Amino acid sequence: MANKVYFTTFKTTGAENLIQKLHRLMKTAGFEQIDFEEKYAAIKIHFGEYGNLAFLRPNYAKVVADYVKQLGGKPYLTDCNTLYVGSRKNALDHLDTAYVNGFSPLQTGCHVIIGDGLKGTDEELVPINGEYVKEAKIGQAVMDADVFISLNHFKGHEMAGFGGAIKNIGMGCGSRAGKMEMHCEGKPRVDESKCVGCGACDRICAHKGPEIANGKAVINHDKCVGCGRCLAVCPKDAISSSFSDSIKMLNYRMAEYALAVCKDRPCFHISLICDVSPNCDCHAENDIPIIPNVGMLASFDPVALDQACADLCNQMPVTKGSILDEQLSKNAEEGCCHDHSADDCGCGHTHGVDHFKATHPDTEWQSCLEHAEKIGLGAREYELVKI
Repeated sequence: MANKVYFTTFKTTGAENLIQKLHRLMKTAGFEQIDFEEKYAAIKIHFGEYGNLAFLRPNYAKVVADYVKQLGGKPYLTDCNTLYVGSRKNALDHLDTAYVNGFSPLQTGCHVIIGDGLKGTDEELVPINGEYVKEAKIGQAVMDADVFISLNHFKGHEMAGFGGAIKNIGMGCGSRAGKMEMHCEGKPRVDESKCVGCGACDRICAHKGPEIANGKAVINHDKCVGCGRCLAVCPKDAISSSFSDSIKMLNYRMAEYALAVCKDRPCFHISLICDVSPNCDCHAENDIPIIPNVGMLASFDPVALDQACADLCNQMPVTKGSILDEQLSKNAEEGCCHDHSADDCGCGHTHGVDHFKATHPDTEWQSCLEHAEKIGLGAREYELVKI
């Protein structure tokens, strides 16, 4: 039997605003089936990079937090630090950014806890014995929760195709070392033009991976275990990860990390398809949406939820002037028939069917859902229940 995904549009009436509608969606989808009494409930959300304005409004987070408290639970908002250099690379900067973007206790009704601690090294090793991941490195504060709730902004992504429930859970809950494992071979590199040879990386490493030679740091990959601590302490941001694996490998590992987060405890997933920017909210900017707003969805199955979101997005018209519109126009100029009603015109391009693949042609988002279904995270077949 197909798992149910509950859906409602952003259309409102004088009798019900969007806040009330989200609450009704959650209730109809079975939120009250979860035992929240005296339970810690992690609400995983993306707080948005500083400068980005496409992230979910904190009002939506308050709906979820208030509902958890109404049912006797103890909610908190959480996300893990980023692997890249930005406004969320450590807990202090991350909290500053969250508060600037409106995610303070006064506005959301609950506290913010950064999942993997001050420097991205507070993690729990979760054994899953997957095809690609044997032990997932998940933020400790995420794993400490009794109940896990994902509140996702569904949007495009330059590597994964789109960012939905699985990416919010898998990539978002990985510690710095976990993110390195998903993204790449797990070994950092040094930009010698930025390195000042201070030795901070050498002092923090328990495995003697960094070595100072001729006034510059070099990472010995034979000794490095990919923990990511050197990234956290470098005062010049000279150390970064090497993104060397294929997109499919990223998706496979991300799905297995999502399984590590969700297994053995109650989970509930919410996705809002609005302000569908072409790139992740990790960007310090956001371009105009590639499609109009679609609606709000909820399910106990993150795989079915992501599939339903992708299907609904691909039924929407393309926003004129967006990156997606420009990409399709470029295809047409190169000799494509540009028939938006056709699945494939024979030139190798898709038209109006897979908006995310058209926006970022190198992405492979379907491989993520295929692998997620294979490992038992959920099912791609779903029943869309409109409310």
